[in-house]
Amino acid sequence: MPSSEIIGWFADVGLGDRPTVGGKGGSLGELTRAGIPVPPGFVVRTAAFERFLAELERREPIRTNVEVLGSDELEKITEVSKQLRERIENAPLTDELNAEIVAALTELCGRDNNPPLAIRSSATTEDAADASFAGLQDTYLWVIGAHAVLDRIRSCWASLYSVPSIAYRRKYGLPEGGVAMAVVVQGMVNARKAGVMFTRSPQTGDRSVVTIEGAWGLGSSVVSGEVTPDRFVIAKITGEISVREISDKHVQHLPSPGGGVAECGTPDDLRRAPCLSDDEIFELRDIARTVERHYGRPQDIEWAIDQAGKTLLLQSRPETVWSAKQRVPVAKPADDPLQHVMKIFGGRR
Repeated sequence: MPSSEIIGWFADVGLGDRPTVGGKGGSLGELTRAGIPVPPGFVVRTAAFERFLAELERREPIRTNVEVLGSDELEKITEVSKQLRERIENAPLTDELNAEIVAALTELCGRDNNPPLAIRSSATTEDAADASFAGLQDTYLWVIGAHAVLDRIRSCWASLYSVPSIAYRRKYGLPEGGVAMAVVVQGMVNARKAGVMFTRSPQTGDRSVVTIEGAWGLGSSVVSGEVTPDRFVIAKITGEISVREISDKHVQHLPSPGGGVAECGTPDDLRRAPCLSDDEIFELRDIARTVERHYGRPQDIEWAIDQAGKTLLLQSRPETVWSAKQRVPVAKPADDPLQHVMKIFGGRR
């Protein structure tokens, strides 16, 4: 099944397609095309969201109801959010959208198999280098079956109208017409261990190291902050591991048999054991260097190692904290550029 206006396979999309596949979809396509190991999948493009929303707005406005809200009107934002999310989650897909998404699912999963999938929001404004919606929309893990996938796609669309997401857009005065939601549909990794890594130190901004954080089970326990992960710092060039902080990883996220994710206690023999071997740390360092080289700037990366020991990436986005600090000018621009110089000498000219 080729890519279309509605479906974009990872191999056919990249960062340049962010307006139609969102930040996460564009990044996963970019990684795939660069030869980085990524679980297979596709993106339900923003065109599907736009068609779906147009059908709803024929009956009652959605975007204009958001644009009239003030950034400080939390009670009204909460009320509008509840109404809009219910409308979106309960509205049926058109026959055309339903058929095309199901066809893509069949291509990805096979007709007689229902492997677990991750359904991930991919807003057009997330994971940008200068501003990010990342984390404001929903992700659903271990989703099984076409019916559940279609429900979760609508839930991802609806999460564009969550209270935090609406409040963020109203705070920055972003026009609703410029915001749309794509949805990533991707094979689920049955991770033995997972986490995040940064191609510069989150603490100091040092670009000569990779900082790796990880825990047992699915990476959602690390991303959500429900477990304190192990932390390793490794030099990009020499491979010296300068920091090994091993935490008490008391819980882990594991797949539930019928779908979804459960929080489980970590076995005693693993709680205080390092979740990564040195060989795995070295491999992650090498992957991090490759990804940073491809993008040409520091990255914030989600990774997982499956039960067979294969390492896969689930996301890579620009690192923003230290990059933003570096963009802040030392002094505000002046109409007369000589003013900054003259202030040093008492303002005399």
